[in-house]
Amino acid sequence: MDRIRAVIADDEPLARRGIRQLLAPHGDVDVVGEARNGRETVRILRELKPDLLFLDVQMPQLDGFDVLKEVGPKLMPAIIFVTAYDEFAVRAFEAHALDYLVKPLEVARFAQALERARELLRSAKAVDLSRKLAALLVAREKERAKQRIVVPSTTCDLVLDTDEIDWIEADDYYAAIHARNARHLIRESLASLEQRLNGTRFVRTHRSAIVNVDRVSEVRREKGEILLVLRNGARIPVSRRRRARVARLLRHLS
Repeated sequence: MDRIRAVIADDEPLARRGIRQLLAPHGDVDVVGEARNGRETVRILRELKPDLLFLDVQMPQLDGFDVLKEVGPKLMPAIIFVTAYDEFAVRAFEAHALDYLVKPLEVARFAQALERARELLRSAKAVDLSRKLAALLVAREKERAKQRIVVPSTTCDLVLDTDEIDWIEADDYYAAIHARNARHLIRESLASLEQRLNGTRFVRTHRSAIVNVDRVSEVRREKGEILLVLRNGARIPVSRRRRARVARLLRHLS
């Protein structure tokens, strides 16, 4: 293979530009497309059929794993996953011998990942890559299953997927989960729930609340305080000592 046709999928314009800049010295790589979210990524992959994909794990609409599931392991190009540090993602990529880059990207590490992609494309180990990606999806589904929360009641047990949760608040010895336009009580501490939930999507904003960052519509500054306004109208304060962590996830909180 003489030239490599690459697609960059990342919701951050600066991140996409950064990958382009890192690719500039590599004359055998042509960037043929960019995607800003998971849905765009799926469409571009099907239309352009590139050789190589730089795939951000955390994207709106569909995350990197959902893109993989939607397109299917057998039809995916060579992939270099890109992630802000995500413990599950890094552990999974290493376990399945898949290449990944952790933001902020480093020049030497980027060059190594690109060279391995070249070797993969030259050797045409598509079947081996498909097997690894399929195994990665199985691991991801098992991880998601662990994160489902069961809310018991006298008549039935309600099973909540973590994607459905808006936010969680402490309520004495219980936790109140706000999901499906209702408030559900379970006898579990916030500390325990925080350990179970995906740390790239859920953040402890203060001692009595955990927020799903995908549900945040506004960040407000009022009288020296920072409030997260959710899509359902809930207003959740952010304590001073937790602002840095929240900022890293929301990317625009200062």
